Amino acid sequence: MNQKFMVTGLLAAALVLGGCDKIHQWFGKDKEDQGFVQKMEGTKDGKVAMLLPDFTQLVEQEGPAVVNIQASRSEVNENSTPDTGADQNQGANTDPFYEYFKRLLPNVPSTPQDPEDEYNFGSGFLISKDGYILTNTHVVGGMNNIKVLLNDKREFKAKLIGSDAQSDVALLKIDADNLPVVHVGSPKELKVGEWVAAIGAPFGFDNSVTAGIVSAKGRSLPNENYTPFIQTDVAINPGNSGGPLFNLKGQVVGINSQIYSRSGGFMGISFAIPIDVAMSVAEQLKTTGKVQRGRLGVVIQEVNYDLAKSFGLSKANGALVSQVIPGGPAAKAGLQPGDIVQSVNGEEVDNSSDLPVMVGLLPPGKEITLGIWRKGKQESIKVLLDTMNNDTAADTNKSEGGNEIQGSSFNVGNLGLGLQPSQEGLLVVQAEGLSAQAGVRRGDVIMALGQQNVRDESSFSQALTSSGKNIPLLVKRGSSTLFLALALP
Repeated sequence: MNQKFMVTGLLAAALVLGGCDKIHQWFGKDKEDQGFVQKMEGTKDGKVAMLLPDFTQLVEQEGPAVVNIQASRSEVNENSTPDTGADQNQGANTDPFYEYFKRLLPNVPSTPQDPEDEYNFGSGFLISKDGYILTNTHVVGGMNNIKVLLNDKREFKAKLIGSDAQSDVALLKIDADNLPVVHVGSPKELKVGEWVAAIGAPFGFDNSVTAGIVSAKGRSLPNENYTPFIQTDVAINPGNSGGPLFNLKGQVVGINSQIYSRSGGFMGISFAIPIDVAMSVAEQLKTTGKVQRGRLGVVIQEVNYDLAKSFGLSKANGALVSQVIPGGPAAKAGLQPGDIVQSVNGEEVDNSSDLPVMVGLLPPGKEITLGIWRKGKQESIKVLLDTMNNDTAADTNKSEGGNEIQGSSFNVGNLGLGLQPSQEGLLVVQAEGLSAQAGVRRGDVIMALGQQNVRDESSFSQALTSSGKNIPLLVKRGSSTLFLALALP
């Protein structure tokens, strides 16, 4: 068995595009708004009403649409007998669960470390009666022999229609008709604390059901900026990847994709890709075989409480633009560092992690309206998105002698700053006291103070005098730029 898969695929996942309006073409009418649940009314003494889940009916009705997936790099002769010679032990798998796989899935090779015999095991679910199946890319990616086992014990060879590594979503097709299908729910209506259940094949034990609650929504994981993961405490283990996450209405709200683990097994935290994100990817894979992503062309950071005060906001929300990539859509539209994006097409941007997701749900060539906070005022700006290209920003952070000294140093005693004019701004040669508390470091280059560019002692003093007690500093640190909040006494 592929040891890499035992950690349930901590792969980069990411972003999706439009196509959510086509979901109904795949599924038809949504399931009626009724849940497998018994409601306990609240009492007069203020106790909270409770929902007691009943997963038995959910499993009976939705379980037949869940499938088990076996994927390998090469065809295996089912009539062949593994070599049992003495040399076999040199490459034998020492995983304690390997013998379980050998009994449950007899096609597992005796030496899975051999790249030619690499195997992955996972789950998936049927989304159309004619055999389209959703699963994770890390389950089937790079495999040329994919077998699907249905709930009724039938086996089919599957065709990989397409896969997207950034979102970790893959679309399969088997040649069959009149198949049971899942019903799609709305991740946006999912509430933290709500009961959810997963059906899959952990460690090869197919049709296994686990349950828990939604721990959080909109989680942004490292290096995965375009998927607002659903975090749950549902037990997810190797083999669950690609399986459905159900709400108590029997609707799929996510695809189980990742776990946080130091052991390779479940440790109480699991993550699912929202189903609307996955379906957007699936629709593109079905129609074009590839996924295109909208691109805004900015570098953003979170708006914390101190930054919100320094920019004059009543609450900490939105996405703060710390850098505008030259030649990109945002630059052409006039977006500036220091702008705070508060909405996209009227939909609120609560956290900075919301913006990449919202932009990614829109296709290239789409004109969007951004609601921004600029120098104490709300404005609207229209931006024409172009195609995402991971290499676009590769050269934007290069500096050609940006820190060359251009003047004599000076001190700002009340801030604990020692500054020296340079080509890009004011090079920090000393940072103590208030400036150090704000996060300023020696070697930083202060490019703007209070959203006014500073290049020498005169411009710095003028900007400091015209600013209030909470001042945003635009700082270049290494090859990146960021805002820091300077609070004066």
